[in-house]
Amino acid sequence: MTDAKPMRADARRNYERLLAEARRAFAERGVDASLEDVARGAGVGIGTLYRHFPTREDLIETLLRDRFDTQAEKARELLLAEDPLDGLYTWLIGLGETSAVYRGLTEMLADAFDDPESRLHASCEAMKDAASHLVDRAQAAGVFRADVTVRELLLLLHGASWAGSHLPGEGGTERLMALVFTGLQTSEQRGQRVVGAPR
Repeated sequence: MTDAKPMRADARRNYERLLAEARRAFAERGVDASLEDVARGAGVGIGTLYRHFPTREDLIETLLRDRFDTQAEKARELLLAEDPLDGLYTWLIGLGETSAVYRGLTEMLADAFDDPESRLHASCEAMKDAASHLVDRAQAAGVFRADVTVRELLLLLHGASWAGSHLPGEGGTERLMALVFTGLQTSEQRGQRVVGAPR
């Protein structure tokens, strides 16, 4: 497999401007923001945008790639955490922050989870794989319910992220995830020390 051909300097500038403008537009108006407006704001034509990013999901995947890479690395680090429940909860909160970074992203990620044709599907699978090791460790330690699957956990996380974005003030997603996470711990664990319980 050969390396991709390096971009010309002007193409690289257009690429970076498009990413910067898309990041701003999605933060302000959500992932359904007009791609024509993104191109216009970057000072290029819509054809230039589509040459770099053939679909909306290509653009979003590029914007999120570093965040997903960071989450995958964080999962590997947290496998060494002394408390497996703390490790799993810490990782889920980080993933929740990523999935809630743009309005409408949680729904898009939830849909991509079951759609192999989606450009975001590979990232969803990578997060599923990362979560599975943390979940397995917590279940083996007897602190996380054995009947909960990784798929169910991630869909619950997406749901909490979506609902949290509709609560007033800061920290809505973390509060809802804490409530969900409390119910996912074993009854023995809840009777001792509840990780993620709202204060």
